[in-house]
Amino acid sequence: MIFKYGELFCGPGGLALGAHQAIVKNNNDTYSIEHAWAIDNDKDSCRTYRKMICPNKPHTVYNKDVKDIDFNQLNKVDVIAFGFPCNDFSIVGEQKGLNGNYGPLYKYGIKAINAHNPLWFVAENVGGIRGNNGGKTFKKILGELEKAGIGYNLAVNMYSFEEYGVPQNRHRFIIIGIRKDLNLFFKIPAPLTIINKKTAKNALENPPISADAANHERTKQSDKVVERLKYIKWGENAWNANLPEDLKLNVKNVKLSHIYKRLHPDKPSYTITGSGGGGTHVYHWDEPRALTNRERARLQTFPDDFIFEGSKESVRRQIGMAVPPAGVRIIIESVLKIFAGIEYKNVKQNYELDNYKQVSLKIL
Repeated sequence: MIFKYGELFCGPGGLALGAHQAIVKNNNDTYSIEHAWAIDNDKDSCRTYRKMICPNKPHTVYNKDVKDIDFNQLNKVDVIAFGFPCNDFSIVGEQKGLNGNYGPLYKYGIKAINAHNPLWFVAENVGGIRGNNGGKTFKKILGELEKAGIGYNLAVNMYSFEEYGVPQNRHRFIIIGIRKDLNLFFKIPAPLTIINKKTAKNALENPPISADAANHERTKQSDKVVERLKYIKWGENAWNANLPEDLKLNVKNVKLSHIYKRLHPDKPSYTITGSGGGGTHVYHWDEPRALTNRERARLQTFPDDFIFEGSKESVRRQIGMAVPPAGVRIIIESVLKIFAGIEYKNVKQNYELDNYKQVSLKIL
């Protein structure tokens, strides 16, 4: 069975790559994903997606504001995916939630579901969404997703991607909804690497990255940044390192733990973000420098032949905003196994769904 796949807020294709890598076989039947269409308002992300996900169907990637899309005019799909923008839910920011510019954009995922009634959907967002407005925002969103289309059975879980083979501490909510009339229920796949987590050193050095690899340009560091990094040990940052006075940061009311933080070679990386200024590039454990975009992509589990389009700054943002394909593949494979009737090791979801249906917010 081939599931036709449509995606909103597609970015460079982290979700799509993981989904397309997921293939499940049961006797003579094969279950897989096939691209149908994708939407994003960022030009460079769309260029990357066209090149790496659907090079033979570039016209099916729409570089438009999702508000301008008529979902009824798009080809019908079996799966809808959307990592709705997380800016207003991230703990790094003002957390405006549904009152921000990005928070309400989940509504367009629901519009797409209403138009297509897909067999299943996958939605992704940051962990900070759970605490917004005392938890009411997330419950409202879940309630609306459950009622979308002809109704969906939801499975909601906060995934620690470092427990699923990703060499990075990255925690994200993944929501799987399967149409209720199918009478199928998603089960959370059991973690694979709780004990033997993949390390930053292993990810970046095994195998070594070719010097001429795409997106592998180094960032020029100022002499002061180089000196500062020499004083920062593995896993330390600009706030807890023993820095001389002239190298300390003169910044008030900012204590983000990842500012000039150096990786620990024997642990997973800290979270890769889309930012890059003010000491947020992610820094090598040994060499006094920021990681290259190719190295950042390695920590996000993109293969070296996945080429990102755009300026160095644009590529850095695309990589940081993406979902790690290796983690996605495990989750999507589990969905395919549900449809194929294949049992797999699973765990209880770590977000309780009780009483979200009673939540009503007058925010929008």
